[in-house]
Amino acid sequence: MSGLKAGDSFPDGVTFTYVKPTGDLNVTACGIPIKYDASKEFKDKKVVLVAVPGAFTPTCQEQHITSYLSNLDNLKAKGVDQVIFIASNDAWVMSAWGKANGINDEKILFMSDAGLEFSKTIGWIKGDRTLRYAIVVDHGKVIYADIDDVPKSISKSGAEAVLAKL
Repeated sequence: MSGLKAGDSFPDGVTFTYVKPTGDLNVTACGIPIKYDASKEFKDKKVVLVAVPGAFTPTCQEQHITSYLSNLDNLKAKGVDQVIFIASNDAWVMSAWGKANGINDEKILFMSDAGLEFSKTIGWIKGDRTLRYAIVVDHGKVIYADIDDVPKSISKSGAEAVLAKL
């Protein structure tokens, strides 16, 4: 499969791993990673799935996550039930990244696309990292999917770009 586009069904068999938020912002407090069945969960929700090349990397930290943090209320007002960030980092690093950004609940989930399993199936990888992309899934159907093809840009995957498509 090469990419996803509006009108496609979100694929079956997609899982990520994550550490369920506990309310604790201590980045050294480790939980046990669990599986998240994205294919199942996305059938009943409107979800914004955001992929970044890496947690704590400059563009991802300084622009990408901040665009979503500052637009959470706007996304919710447009009917978004869940925002999920994925990267090739493991579930503990992704959890720590969420905590470092003040997320101690499920308003944004930080998950691992371990081994790039999902991103590889859609061809949106570069080496051992995901490309920077956003996919909006509304009750199992893709309504928006795009890749930022300009380095250090979030013009297609940032919260503002996603909001414009909702």
